[in-house]
Formats: sequence, structure tokens, C-alpha cells
Amino acid sequence: MKVGIVGTGAIVRWVAPNMASWGIEVVAVAGTPNTMDQVNELADAYGASGRYGDYHELVNDPEVDTVYVAVPNFLHFAVSEAALRAGKDVVCEKPLASNYREAQKLAEIAKEEGRFLWEAVVTTRQPNFKLVRDELLPKIGTVKMVTVNYSQYSSRYDAFRAGEVLPAFDPAKSGGAIMDLGLYCLTYTIGLFGEPKAATYLPNIERGIDTSGIALLEYEGFRAVNICAKDCGAPSVMQVQGTDGYIVSNSQPNQCGAVTLHLNDGTEETYDRSLPVMWEGEFREFLRQQQAGDLEECYRQLDESLVVSRVQNTIRYESGVVFPADEA
Repeated sequence: MKVGIVGTGAIVRWVAPNMASWGIEVVAVAGTPNTMDQVNELADAYGASGRYGDYHELVNDPEVDTVYVAVPNFLHFAVSEAALRAGKDVVCEKPLASNYREAQKLAEIAKEEGRFLWEAVVTTRQPNFKLVRDELLPKIGTVKMVTVNYSQYSSRYDAFRAGEVLPAFDPAKSGGAIMDLGLYCLTYTIGLFGEPKAATYLPNIERGIDTSGIALLEYEGFRAVNICAKDCGAPSVMQVQGTDGYIVSNSQPNQCGAVTLHLNDGTEETYDRSLPVMWEGEFREFLRQQQAGDLEECYRQLDESLVVSRVQNTIRYESGVVFPADEA
């Protein structure tokens, strides 16, 4: 996989240093005319020859076979569409797009072009998530309650309170809690149990954006509560309660750390299959699929992303959090 990176922000600086060890070569970096110093710094660090101030140039670079989209949410659709139309595979940071309509359109383009399109949401590719889904869930009987809480005070909230609106809290940039931390909660729950029968979102809204909120998901026979907050903090937890016991992990739903199975007879066992780097599982999976030409599995995972996007979009919009992209 020869990757061209679009974006120079924090996620790139966390993920890119590990790519070579996963068998991925960074061959190009793109930013904006104002961020060329950062583009050159990153390109120097990874030995990339392509250095661009416009993503349109990167997606047409013949050395690039895969574009990693790591820009603010509202740009995900435009950059991913351009890359797919240019015949490139795409790894797009979560969320896949600003809304379900855009996400669905990207999926259609990927399938029309026969290209890989992956949403880089780490949750369902973590070994401990797969352990819960495939091995532990059957042991706790009939599921009755699910709780997922990802609450993390954002340093950007300080700026927001002071009157400065950064992308994380900007409706025009498709920001907010349910689009960020909430997506991991939804992905965890929907990844285990599929699309809910009904869902609602009860947000705390400040200046048109949800700074925190509670999503209530209704399933046949049980309920799930997903809490996401960027304006306050709390211990993270993922808990699935059943008639024969419960599963609990006191970690963030993107990390999916150690998990404990507790049965009603008092039996308790803790497991941890975590990888050394949080993003390793997903990128190794992307590389495996690409090398095997496994579009079927890619599109199966893409369909899961679309379900999350549909639920996320519906509950956000119905709760009164509306983006300019929704009206386009």
C-alpha cells in the first residue's frame, strides 16, 4: 500500500509514524498553501517525495494507490470523492462524511469504481471487540441492558467557552459530540447488535452544537444507553448486562481495552488481546483486504459504517443539531 496523506493534524502525527512497521509506505503528503511547512516536515519524516498544497494534486499522483483522508469532518466527502474518482482506494477518518446522504454517495461511488473505501473507525477492528462479539456475548444469556460512556473534557471546549469556535465545536465544520466520541459509542453498540428499532438523542446544545449528549437505542428485548461528552469528563465504560452475567470494560470504546466476564455463579475472568498501537488492527486489516482484492469484506464493513451513519444522522438532525451540509 502506497499512501498519500491529506491532512497534517494530530491524527496524522499519531498514526503515520507506525505505518512503515505495518507494511505501508507514505509516498505523498498534502495540506494547504498555508500549511506547507507542516507538509514538508511530515514528508521529510517519512521520506515522501510528493508534497502538495492542494489535495487535487495528491489524488492524481501516480505513485499513490491509497489516499488517507485526515482533514476536518466537513471535508471528508469532497476529498474522498475526488480520490475515488481518480481511481484511488480511500481510508477516511471517522466519520465517513457529514451525514448519511454523503456517506451513501461515497459508498455508491466506491462500488461503481470498484475501489476500496474504509472508514477508519478503530472500534470494530480491535481484538477485544471481536472477543466480546464472538466469544463472550453468548455466555451472558439474554441481553437486557447496554451502557457505553465516552466522556472526555476537550481542551478545545475552553476556547469555545471563550468565544473561539474551532472545528470540533463548529456546526459549519460538522463538529459536535455525537460526530466524534459518540460515533465510537454507536459503532460499539451497533457493531455488536446491529441497527436499533428506534433511537433518540438528548443533547446539551450550546450555540447550535451538541457539546455532550445521551443516545437511547431501542432493541428487541433490551435498551442501550450511549453517553458522549466533550464538555465534561468521566470514567469510560462499556458494559453489557445479560440474564446470566455481564461483560465490562473500563476503557474508551475506540481502544477496547481489557474486558472482564462476570457470571452469576461468581465466575470472573479478565481478558486482554490489545495490540501495542491502537490503530494497528484496522490498518493491517485494510492492507490485507487490498492485497487479497477482498472487496466483498470491505463492502460488508462499509455497509456497517452506513448503518452507524444513518442512525447518527437521524438522531442528530431530529435533536436539532443541523449542519450546512444537511441542507446542501
